[in-house]
Amino acid sequence: MDFVSEAWAQSEGATPDASAGLLSLIPFVLIFIVFYFLLILPQQRRQKKQRELLEAVKKGDKVITSSGIWGTVTNLDKETVTLQVADNTKIRLQRDHVSSIRTSGES
Repeated sequence: MDFVSEAWAQSEGATPDASAGLLSLIPFVLIFIVFYFLLILPQQRRQKKQRELLEAVKKGDKVITSSGIWGTVTNLDKETVTLQVADNTKIRLQRDHVSSIRTSGES
């Protein structure tokens, strides 16, 4: 019980200080800044790069989908892409699932 009474006595004499309240927020602000630069900003850059890639896709491009299907774009709509994956095989999928455009060096 002595410990409780001593803690009570110490808290009665303490006056709340505005600068102490602001100082306690500094670690939270620093954590937010670290999260922003390590998580949020790189994700925004990846999304922008993917959006630019999807806008650049055109008929005749050789692409790879997010599920690993390799094909050639035969038709583009606002929401969908038609890929030719074999001689007589075409598939239609959402435009968002195109993950990359193949370069001429890839077989």
